[in-house]
Amino acid sequence: MRRGQGKRKAEATELPRVSRRRKEEEEAMQEARRRAAPSVQEFKYNKKRVRLISQGSDLKDDAQCILYWMSRDQRVQDNWAFLYAQRLALKQELPLHVCFCLVPKFLDATIRHYGFMLKGLREVAEECAELNIPFHLLLGYAKDVLPAFVVERGVGGLVTDFCPLRLPRQWVEDVKERLPEDVPFAQVDAHNIVPCWVASPKQEYSARTIRGKIHAQLPEFLTEFPPVIRHPYAPSCPTEPIAWEACYSSLQVDRTVKEVEWATPGTAAGLAMLQSFIMERLKSFSSYRNDPNKAALSNLSPWFHFGQVSTQRAILEVQKHRAKYKESVDAFVEEAVVRRELAENFCYYNENYDSVQGAYDWAQTTLKLHAKDKRPFLYKLQELEQGTTHDPLWNAAQLQMVREGKMHGFLRMYWAKKILEWTRSPEEALQFAIYLNDRYELDGRDPNGYVGCLWSICGIHDQGWAERAIFGKIRYMNYAGCKRKFDVAQFECRYAPRTLSQ
Repeated sequence: MRRGQGKRKAEATELPRVSRRRKEEEEAMQEARRRAAPSVQEFKYNKKRVRLISQGSDLKDDAQCILYWMSRDQRVQDNWAFLYAQRLALKQELPLHVCFCLVPKFLDATIRHYGFMLKGLREVAEECAELNIPFHLLLGYAKDVLPAFVVERGVGGLVTDFCPLRLPRQWVEDVKERLPEDVPFAQVDAHNIVPCWVASPKQEYSARTIRGKIHAQLPEFLTEFPPVIRHPYAPSCPTEPIAWEACYSSLQVDRTVKEVEWATPGTAAGLAMLQSFIMERLKSFSSYRNDPNKAALSNLSPWFHFGQVSTQRAILEVQKHRAKYKESVDAFVEEAVVRRELAENFCYYNENYDSVQGAYDWAQTTLKLHAKDKRPFLYKLQELEQGTTHDPLWNAAQLQMVREGKMHGFLRMYWAKKILEWTRSPEEALQFAIYLNDRYELDGRDPNGYVGCLWSICGIHDQGWAERAIFGKIRYMNYAGCKRKFDVAQFECRYAPRTLSQ
């Protein structure tokens, strides 16, 4: 046998095995949904997930369809907003339409983010077509394109999903103002397990104060999903085909930050990543999740961020393995549910979620007291972006983010704290950290990202520590501490700056 032939043969048998396992897992999920109910019409839907945005609540008599304005939660199955829209449509015996408004730019998103999103939406469009649900990609801001679409199609009721961030909330307000008065408009929190406005009526101080509230409500909200079914009421006119290439061309974004290869966009790939986590990495999660050299993380944040995979689905699947890996399952629930929903709570109730003004009084005071302290190094944004500081670990973390669109979670804390130490003020540090995070991380522009930066730089959801220069009472991290936790040299080697020959 020629060298390499055996390897190719092994790979050939491996691939069908993987795809067969993936198919079995997919079928098991579909079966679980069907067991929950044949469709959402027969399912006891929890109305606490829904809130009315508009004044009128009755669907108009001459309605021709129901419309789900998909925004944050870009998937078909396991989507409470999609399910609620289908529930309304089935009840009224009307066609169901789905639309997505593609804005030409969004904060510091680049082609890396838009490419991931558009490929996922393509999968959504195909799945919708199979279910007799037309999918429309509208080019432009929702306020400019959605109200006209509603009138033109005779939409009788509008449903959208929920995001706590400033800009998406403004989009919802803008659409509400321009919608015909007789079209009821409802919003569903399809991103959180416990809806954000139900979990707590106020900004929570820390994980300690929200944990009990979330866990007390999980039995009510952490349920299996019914399926989105093939819709029995056909649309009156055919859907226009989507010109995907024209969509790419319409974007006014930076195309120099390239798409990544390790993360395949879309729900199918996201669920495959979830299964690989359960099979290969979950057992190590509690022990090694803070070691950047170990493969112990779920790596699911890009799919969670774009709503291509439901966190609730991930928790339902991971919890099946509690008997075997209790510590890891509990640690994953703490991070993916408690900490993530704490971040949603912060961004929802604190309008300064991306500013030093959003920090607690004690943190603002201590940062102000030490704002003029002498910094050991001062770096410009460009030097940080290129990973050319004196600290090889920091540079390696930055280069991991630039190349892969994902920095290891433990290093994100070290990375942001050093930015506080090496810039002229806490305000500049936060501005730089958010800019870099949102530009390179696949899961940038997310409540988790804003809270991660504010935890590191402004002590959000943390406590005061022993006072020191620059940091004041903000928790400190240093290179020596990292060396005690993991093999720093090994990580630095992996993400060393590339030479010209490379």
